[in-house]
Amino acid sequence: MKTVDYAIADNVKAFSTLRHEGFSGGPYSSFNANEFCGDDIENVAKNRELLCNYLQISPNNLVVPHQTHHTNILIVDDVFEGITSTEKRQLLEDKDALICNIPGICICVSTADCIPVIIYDTVGQVSACIHAGWRGTCARICEKTIKTMISVFGTAPCNCKAVIGPGISLKNFEVGDEVYEEFSKNGFPMDCISQRQKKWHIDLKECNRLQLLSEGILEENIEVCDICTFDNTADFFSARRLGIASGRILTGILIKQ
Repeated sequence: MKTVDYAIADNVKAFSTLRHEGFSGGPYSSFNANEFCGDDIENVAKNRELLCNYLQISPNNLVVPHQTHHTNILIVDDVFEGITSTEKRQLLEDKDALICNIPGICICVSTADCIPVIIYDTVGQVSACIHAGWRGTCARICEKTIKTMISVFGTAPCNCKAVIGPGISLKNFEVGDEVYEEFSKNGFPMDCISQRQKKWHIDLKECNRLQLLSEGILEENIEVCDICTFDNTADFFSARRLGIASGRILTGILIKQ
């Protein structure tokens, strides 16, 4: 299968999926691996199996949370690996960021205009995958994730590489005054991250890049993907253009065994 790949480290596979070569139909056509957006669950399972075969991992080692646009973070560690599938599913509820230090485990987030962010500690060999919609971005989920990596794993941000994946661009992310005010209230530099057209437009990718910088990740270690999902629905899902009842791309990171 085809993916957008990110060159983070030799021992890491970091990627975003395209919407091709899968089993789903209609607005989910054809590769959708998210089970929470209304797609046929059997098609989702077949798509996940396809991805796992491509990554050469067991389906049990593909970890995808149920995201709720909050800032809750789950540590995927040896304790997580030792519990039942039912317990894992419960822990993955209401999580918008995952952190993992286990080789062979692929942590992912699902997006369709929201911003996926990957972080990798190249020295400590700790990975993170973040779903940053506008609410999570505004609540500074990237900053919180880095702080968690520091407190739990001793990560030094200067050793980290990061990728901001495919998501909606400033040109297409039109918002109401109330959303603009939320970002302003939360201390974002509005002259850098917004433009006034007929309505306000906000640059979510830049909002998250600034968070990575503020926590100590070096500018040269941050890759910003220039793909706008809204403008590229032939290859990527866009909830704003296709509707909420459509597929999601997966962005993930796997530390190789």
